[in-house]
Amino acid sequence: MNTKVRNIFFGIGVLAIVIMLCTFDMSYDELWVNLKKAGFWFPVVVLLWVPIYMMNAWAWRAIVNDGVNHKLSYWRMFKYTVTGFALNYVTPVGLLGGEPYRIMELTPYVGAAKATSSVILYAMMHIFSHFCFWTFSIVLYLALYGAGMGVGMSIMMLIFTLFCGLGVYFFMKGYRNGLAMKGLCLFGKLPLLGRKIKDFTERNEEAIHKVDQQIAELHKQRRSTFYLSLSLEFFARLLGCVEVQCVLMILAADSVSFYDCVLIQAFTSLFANLFFFIPMGMGAREGGFALAVDGLTMPGAYGVYTGLITRVRELIWIAIGLVLLKVGNKRMQAGK
Repeated sequence: MNTKVRNIFFGIGVLAIVIMLCTFDMSYDELWVNLKKAGFWFPVVVLLWVPIYMMNAWAWRAIVNDGVNHKLSYWRMFKYTVTGFALNYVTPVGLLGGEPYRIMELTPYVGAAKATSSVILYAMMHIFSHFCFWTFSIVLYLALYGAGMGVGMSIMMLIFTLFCGLGVYFFMKGYRNGLAMKGLCLFGKLPLLGRKIKDFTERNEEAIHKVDQQIAELHKQRRSTFYLSLSLEFFARLLGCVEVQCVLMILAADSVSFYDCVLIQAFTSLFANLFFFIPMGMGAREGGFALAVDGLTMPGAYGVYTGLITRVRELIWIAIGLVLLKVGNKRMQAGK
């Protein structure tokens, strides 16, 4: 990738961090008191994301290296994974930052079509694992608390089930038939940008069909790679629930079960994704945590505190991702 383009991504990230720090809805003295309260659990929470990002990188690398002669190194993929997620966190609608960055970094190594298809495939896999995780959580909730559900919760569970079912159906259909062309045609109907997207689609129709072909081939002909990537993403989400358990161990006298932490994380992520257009889900995640713990008869303040620790952890990993954006590029290019 061109150094000037990297600098643009870096500048966007730094600006976003500055804005987030200036608009933090808590004084820095209060923040410091809360971090001191977390004690050694806070660095544990931060370090927990090393294996999580490693699993994410492994899932993406399995897709990128499938069917290519020149295998990309694991640590290159880890660097691009962390930086890509950092850019997704700081840009509205998420995918406007990290995915273009990943495509531009991969293109010199695997070509534009393979880079585009692998990034789209991984983004689909990452989102699809959300739906798998939510579906698993619905089954878990029904097994643990289904007997005591009231009418309101029963209706909510029904809505969640229908939503997850539609999501799974949509992604499986996309994996079978490709998604790039249909997605661009859909965006081509939008006002203002629709005309430009439609023109882009018409100019690059052959390349887009090639991307769709590669997406469909992964599911039809290379199922072992498909399910390896999906499994890694799913278990990375389960590992992420340990973060909630670590934070709640600071607050609760009695240990909170891992199953409840899975439910808290599932509800929170679902709530936050409903507000996907907000950078870092500012406020949405904290609200989701508060509602989730309240639904499990825990104090709402537990959810707010958990959301706070998670927000600071995200800021640290965003900073790490931006540092990785600038580090090691010449060495990696030399090893192309």
